[in-house]
Amino acid sequence: MTGFLFELSFWLAAPVWLLMIFAPAWGPTARIAASPMTVVPVLLVYLALAVPVFPELWTAVSSPDLDTFRELTALADGAGAIWAQVIAWDLLIGQWMYREARRLGISTLLMGPLLVFTILLSPFGLLVFLGLRAARSRRSTRDDLTAAAAT
Repeated sequence: MTGFLFELSFWLAAPVWLLMIFAPAWGPTARIAASPMTVVPVLLVYLALAVPVFPELWTAVSSPDLDTFRELTALADGAGAIWAQVIAWDLLIGQWMYREARRLGISTLLMGPLLVFTILLSPFGLLVFLGLRAARSRRSTRDDLTAAAAT
């Protein structure tokens, strides 16, 4: 059962990722990506995996150290719960990136591959996006100042 739930956590998030990557301009995509409720099914999988190992999970988060965390992830349900948590948070990060990119007018041709990168290695994808966002915001501010000076 744990293996099934481990895989299910990804498949529950995949439709939202697919919409943001392959149908970014479709009206329902923006509405779906704006909802934090997209992660609820993944969080339910997390709960199903976390409850059986709750004592170990509590120990790992209340007194974190590497050995305690290693002991938690050595348990199938523990590793599965951590995986489901990562999938849920990655999806929220991806949704935020998608919405910010649309707000800033960042090309969907750039964001598609960046969202794929974020699915695979979210900390790297988020860092790249934050750099892109900062550069885009700076450019927008500079353009606004130039336009204001011209009037």
